[in-house]
Amino acid sequence: MKAQSEMLGIEKISKLLLKLSAPATVGMLVSGLYNIVDTIFVGRALGDASVQGIAAIAVSFPVLMISMAISLAIGLGGASIISRRLGSKDIEGAEKTFGNIIGMSIVLGTLVSIMGLVFMTPILELFGATPTILPFAREYLQILLYGTPIFMFSLVANNVARSEGNARVAMLTMVFSGVLNIILDPIFIFGLGMGIRGAAIATVISYFASAFFLVKYFMSGYSSLVFRTHDLRPDIPILKEVCALGLAPFTRNSSMSIVVVFVNNILAIYGGDVPIAVYGIFNRLFVFASMPLIGLLQGMQPIIGFNYGARNFERVLESLRLSLWISTLIAIFDFVLLYSLASFLFSIFTTDTHLIEVGVSATRIMVLAVPLLGIQFVSAGMYQALGKPLPSFILSMARQTIFLLPLLFLLPRAYDLEGVWMAFPIADTLAFVLTSWMLIREYRIIRAEFS
Repeated sequence: MKAQSEMLGIEKISKLLLKLSAPATVGMLVSGLYNIVDTIFVGRALGDASVQGIAAIAVSFPVLMISMAISLAIGLGGASIISRRLGSKDIEGAEKTFGNIIGMSIVLGTLVSIMGLVFMTPILELFGATPTILPFAREYLQILLYGTPIFMFSLVANNVARSEGNARVAMLTMVFSGVLNIILDPIFIFGLGMGIRGAAIATVISYFASAFFLVKYFMSGYSSLVFRTHDLRPDIPILKEVCALGLAPFTRNSSMSIVVVFVNNILAIYGGDVPIAVYGIFNRLFVFASMPLIGLLQGMQPIIGFNYGARNFERVLESLRLSLWISTLIAIFDFVLLYSLASFLFSIFTTDTHLIEVGVSATRIMVLAVPLLGIQFVSAGMYQALGKPLPSFILSMARQTIFLLPLLFLLPRAYDLEGVWMAFPIADTLAFVLTSWMLIREYRIIRAEFS
């Protein structure tokens, strides 16, 4: 085994967590930044139609989230297996898992692309596109769907690189792709006059750049894993375990798309295009602010998975404790940032004063329980790294589905548009209570196993 993966079992936890999380966080921030830049440029380029353009990206976003949900289910599920097999020195099993999840990503990515293109209009209407938003959304989504197979392959391969402890490669891939997108956006949107279509073309080109970077890495010999074409042959036990472990991230991310669809349709009833655009901007900002939490999670998981596989429980517990402290500090910072700078942040996207006014009011309600999110991210990631899909699935369902969807159905009936915004902090609080109880219980189980 190469030293790259062995460091997961011997290096100081705080140093290791920083080494793995910092690159992941930088990569995630750059990735999130180009999603924000897309929306900013579209909002500025379309002038009087900026509300419809921003709303078009918002109603297209669930399709991207579904693709991401499938990719993360495959990538994180496979990464959990690879980390534990590397920890137990089962190199052949790790490489067979690698081949299986790469093949899985290509097949499912192609299916998503075809289905999306065939049923694009009804999908967008289902996702909340009004007649004024639909033409912009079709123009944007059509291009993105052509690049979906490459996008999904890149996400899966990125998680594989991270699973063997090579966070630097994962970071450089995302930074390279994100910076390229940011450079190409103004060229296609303004320079070539393509508007919202240009934003989508720039994004797809960045997908191909990311895929090229990752293919070059795995073929270079620097990876702990060797890709062999015969490992693409489906191995049913591996695929079953990937699906079981990937169920939690799939649920978490797909439930986010369901929430977006649900919210968009409710907002169309209670407010129309402006609240849909507001939620679209908020989603971009919230996802960006959450990137350090996701980066921490991606740095933590290989450490926990490797050491759990190596039966080094003290390192598992130390990783968990440190991650909980850091995640809580990040969540508090996110709350302060979004609450205090809401007006400034919305003014970056648009000059529409009504859109900014509604956006500031909505944001300051929706972020009230954000300080509680750190423990939720870490706990769900911990269960996944330990190879325990059921509790990870429950926690992934809690915030977005079990609590939020019923509140979104009930509260607007009593409080109209404000009820939509109120549902978010209430759901976050309820999910925090459930997560805390499960985390304390699991901590005692691990401690007893170690003793």
